[in-house]
Amino acid sequence: MAEYKTKQREMILDYMIKNKDIHVTADMIINYFKLHGTPIGKTTVYRNLDKLVADNVVRKFTIDDGVSACYQYAADGSGCMEHYHFKCSECGNLFHVHCDFMNEISEHVYKEHGFVIDSSKTVFYGLCEECRNKGKRGEKIKAR
Repeated sequence: MAEYKTKQREMILDYMIKNKDIHVTADMIINYFKLHGTPIGKTTVYRNLDKLVADNVVRKFTIDDGVSACYQYAADGSGCMEHYHFKCSECGNLFHVHCDFMNEISEHVYKEHGFVIDSSKTVFYGLCEECRNKGKRGEKIKAR
């Protein structure tokens, strides 16, 4: 059965392309179109995201049990294939980490332990600078 492109799929794809540098959730997509007067149902968003993931146009990240997955446009090769992530335990933001030292860790783990780390699925948890500056649990973390 040939797949046809729907208006909603094109709208979602356009949104993903425009936001290719960040991870987005289905709720973010739903809220965006609702605020802009073109609401798209939750089932439609998830169905289209699943198709885009299956077509390797969008990458899906599942980080925590019980927390919504996030998605990122990846068809142009800009996806999260070659770097690690930091996730703030306070605000929930997910950050891309481009750092030569992290690559050194990967090399060490491979050379010394024979293990290849999949950096695209590796997430370090902690507090981001903004949440630390707000003082939420920051003193406990700094003292360690």
